[in-house]
Amino acid sequence: MKKMKTGFGKLDFLFTVIVGAAVLVTIIPFLNVIAMSLSSPEAITRGSVWLWPAGLNAEAYKAVFTDLSMIWALVYTIILTIFYTVLAMILTVLLAYPLTKNRLRGRKFFTFIFVFTMYFSGGVIPEYILFKNLKIINTMTVLVIPGLLSVYNMIILKSFLMGLPASIEESAYLDGASDFCILFKIILPLSKPILATLCLFYAVFRWNTFQDVLYFVTNSKLYTLQLKLNMLINITQSSELTQFEGANPTRIAAENIKSASIIFATVPIVLVYPWLQKYFVTGMTLGAVKE
Repeated sequence: MKKMKTGFGKLDFLFTVIVGAAVLVTIIPFLNVIAMSLSSPEAITRGSVWLWPAGLNAEAYKAVFTDLSMIWALVYTIILTIFYTVLAMILTVLLAYPLTKNRLRGRKFFTFIFVFTMYFSGGVIPEYILFKNLKIINTMTVLVIPGLLSVYNMIILKSFLMGLPASIEESAYLDGASDFCILFKIILPLSKPILATLCLFYAVFRWNTFQDVLYFVTNSKLYTLQLKLNMLINITQSSELTQFEGANPTRIAAENIKSASIIFATVPIVLVYPWLQKYFVTGMTLGAVKE
């Protein structure tokens, strides 16, 4: 028993070291970006900024927060993310729940059809032609409908629902409850962990994705925050600074603006995690049960 305890102690220490190293690898770049956003142009030019600001300077944040296009992109992206997440969750639930029922004819065939789409895609050009024919180019619809269902998330939810005790539904049926009544009054309240997890997956996906905006949107009013950030990182220093009203080129370097914009685009979605953290691990663990 002493050997076992000693062995477990060493193993725990090893895991702690590995996890600690992973945390450092993850957090150090983030701290560096924060430091760059708050440092003076001279310190950035010298390369003396690492994890702590050198020559404290908040002009970059002032420029970002006073730029109306960035503020609008933030508001628009929040609205788009919420709208997309709600619709995606409704569709995922309404698809996953029937596929758990053995009485559904062709259940395995339908499941195969959906899984098939995970491995094959038409490509960007056919998608563009399709969206153009549907007249949804340069609309919010083109950013919502095409990615509205994640088959991966649907499979996770389906596996979770199949792990719930069948006796619960059988009792409800005996009491005369319909399928919709069982779903909304029994199944969904019991599925809060996995639903919160999938909401987080969908929200993070929509928040971080900018390729579809780049391909299918040319109206600058429909640019998401991540696309604005991508454009900002890829443009030249001179044009970068002229984008922001009130920006003083003598007090703001290119890296200041880039770093401040990255923090500006990252913090909102990071703030969502604490609210869903208590559901996240439970949802992923229970949703990983195989059929």
